[in-house]
Amino acid sequence: MKKVINTPQYQAPSIILVRPQLAENMGMVARAMMNCCLSDLRLVCPRDNHLSEKAISAASGAQAILEDATVYSSLNEAIADKQFVLATTARQRDMTKPVYAPQKAIDLIYTVTQKNTNTAILFGAERTGLENNELICANGIIEIPLNPKHASLNLSQAVLLVGYEWFQKAHFQENTHYETGGSALATKQEVDTFLTHLESKLKERGYFRFKDKEERMRHNLRNIFTRMPLSHSEIKTLYGVVTDLIRIPNKD
Repeated sequence: MKKVINTPQYQAPSIILVRPQLAENMGMVARAMMNCCLSDLRLVCPRDNHLSEKAISAASGAQAILEDATVYSSLNEAIADKQFVLATTARQRDMTKPVYAPQKAIDLIYTVTQKNTNTAILFGAERTGLENNELICANGIIEIPLNPKHASLNLSQAVLLVGYEWFQKAHFQENTHYETGGSALATKQEVDTFLTHLESKLKERGYFRFKDKEERMRHNLRNIFTRMPLSHSEIKTLYGVVTDLIRIPNKD
């Protein structure tokens, strides 16, 4: 099967569907992506078969995107190679994250892609959306402003709205630049590995001593470090900070 190829001037964001339920919706998402020159579809724990007849029929000519889609068993695996991730949600969440309207979100994604930053946009399950532990992985949130009395969107409609903003920006705007100070951004896997290391050292020191609060404390800690993208050099610096903090002082 021939791969769907992006326009070479830019690296389009991946579209990641987390726990999608209906084959028809996955097919319609593929169709929306093809409309907007988006090609990398990633599926995390899909309930239905994305290559079923229903999905292919709903794709309406965008079958190649479904055939090229990658299925993952966890969100961490799906974003492991990503450096900047935004997540869509329609509900208020008990966490501090920058919130962007679709146009502003795509402006930001487009800007960071000019330095070959690997990006993705997350969409949750049809009925429940993204859970808090999934939103923590994102650098920010995309909130689509709609009629507050009826703000419900089909999954493919949400993808189309965000995808349209990408298509407009990528095809009709002049290039902008993102300055990283000479150090590439760390991938989500690198950030997750550091945070796992940090949590293990904190656990050794008794930081998570209140079991009823441990999950919330871990969420808050991770949210601090995922709100903004970190560079390779910053990750190395943070490792050094943790190493120095836990080093046993020389009594001499």
